[in-house]
Amino acid sequence: MSEKKAIEVGNIWYFWFSTNAFHVDKRLRRVNRVLPSDPRCKFCNAPFKGFGGALERIIFGKAQSDLNPRFCNMCDAAMRQFPGGAEVEMSMLFADIRGSTALSETMTPIEFSRLINRFYVRATKIINEEDGLMEKLAGDAVAAFWGAGFAGPDYVRRTVDVARELSKAMAHEAIPVGIGVHQGVAFFGAVGTEEGLTDFAAIGEEVNLAARIASQAAAGEILISSQALEAAGLAGSEMEHRELAGLKGISQPVAVGVMHGA
Repeated sequence: MSEKKAIEVGNIWYFWFSTNAFHVDKRLRRVNRVLPSDPRCKFCNAPFKGFGGALERIIFGKAQSDLNPRFCNMCDAAMRQFPGGAEVEMSMLFADIRGSTALSETMTPIEFSRLINRFYVRATKIINEEDGLMEKLAGDAVAAFWGAGFAGPDYVRRTVDVARELSKAMAHEAIPVGIGVHQGVAFFGAVGTEEGLTDFAAIGEEVNLAARIASQAAAGEILISSQALEAAGLAGSEMEHRELAGLKGISQPVAVGVMHGA
């Protein structure tokens, strides 16, 4: 299917990017989410295999992109036709396996790869179920983002709920994970290269801060910035509070609340 045809068919379910706005039919993402089976498009959740994948191909002409295999052909075509994005309010979650180097030394390479895969699979499932967008899977870490446009007005509270559920799941799997949650304004949209490789990304100081907060979370801890606590309606909650000082690239101490998923 040509890019032009893919865009025409894609317009059936209303999806486009532009340099000034970012729109997505969140109902379609929720429908796609329950269709079997993984792997699926990183953005619209369209499955690539099984019954769900066959249904997407027949009805919408969707299939895994040859150039960007993490996306379907239509999301890939839309990103390349409408590159760019906008500065939007969003919440951010970063989760890292603690002591992964030392952990890998106690396992065979195959055993460690299986542990990492369990981490990725469980994290992706939990995040997708709460309408989060997986921004990246890298090494021993995952990053995901939520916005009101596709996760509803309580998107920050949903991010906190995901953090707690993810922490519980990793404790059950005996995988030591620290999590950071933050809320703020960031650039979010499609970025790419001259060769046509595209991806969804969130960029900016607030994203960097979220990653720095996560880096300070011990195994089993969830560190939530004061901005995220307020936006989630948890500012008055009884919990431990800390000030994180000396964060790389951050000049002022950062106030956070501490939760424990388990």
